Amino acid sequence: MNINSDFSVPVALHADRVEWQPSPMPGVDRRMLDRIGAEVARATSIVRYAPQSSFSEHTHNGGEEFIVLEGTFQDEHGDYPAGTYVRNPIGTHHIPRSDDGCTIFVKLWQFDARDNRQFAVDLSAVLPMQDGDHPNFARQLLHQFEDEHVWLEFWPAGSTGVIEAESGAELLVLEGGLEFDGETFERNDWIRLPVGHSAEMISGPDGARIWVKTGHLTNVSAPQV
Repeated sequence: MNINSDFSVPVALHADRVEWQPSPMPGVDRRMLDRIGAEVARATSIVRYAPQSSFSEHTHNGGEEFIVLEGTFQDEHGDYPAGTYVRNPIGTHHIPRSDDGCTIFVKLWQFDARDNRQFAVDLSAVLPMQDGDHPNFARQLLHQFEDEHVWLEFWPAGSTGVIEAESGAELLVLEGGLEFDGETFERNDWIRLPVGHSAEMISGPDGARIWVKTGHLTNVSAPQV
């Protein structure tokens, strides 16, 4: 299966316009944003757990990172409420579930094998710091490994910024809105920029809080299973 698998072109999706697709587990559906592979795939998705639904126990052979967008995601390690960012490196495993239902943004099979940092962070508790190169903006680094950087960025209302994607970039709008390529992207909307691309964006009247990942798209391949 290939969905938005041409990484040489920009992709910008309004999440609520992407059709839900059932997963192999009852009560768990997903909106596929990009995908290379069948059920085991290099994938970026929004996944919805119905109340009292679960996924079978599994090992992250390619790593997993996710943001809880709504509700509370749970596994045997704990509860992760809305606003939690989690990284589970290669070799970790769990039994995911949601007692009351939840929605997550999740990326699979996109870890460097040497990146073994596992953590969960409450994004609502992250304190932004002024960006010295762009004083109107604030940001906080969430994770770095080699060229990969993951940021939480805060754009004030009506601000113009340029996303430099020398090694590729992804953005997930968490709050507010961004104007890109003549369209407005709001909560849970997703943008992917190819290697060597740059894009000017403008925040909306309420500003924008954005999850941004850069430096990770220079080597894109399907899982070897």
